[in-house]
Amino acid sequence: MTTPQSTEGEGREPHHTHQATTHSHDHYHVTHEHGGGITGEWHHETYWHTHPHNHNELTHSHDYAREEEEQEHSKRAHDHDHAHPAQS
Repeated sequence: MTTPQSTEGEGREPHHTHQATTHSHDHYHVTHEHGGGITGEWHHETYWHTHPHNHNELTHSHDYAREEEEQEHSKRAHDHDHAHPAQS
């Protein structure tokens, strides 16, 4: 059963819904790496790979253009279960 989604506010791009899909492209994962020492600064570690993965239906809003959202999709970090990346 799917949980209904909505937005309480709208960005410059009105709320919209992306249908569920399964596809393949390089996708990125980001981790936070602790530098240690007295300052304990953090930095990002990134890696990427390609395999079929899914995106569940998503309703959201944002401040960047919808065309940018679709064009830049494969450059954005993704979270999913690597044991079953095309199932959620």
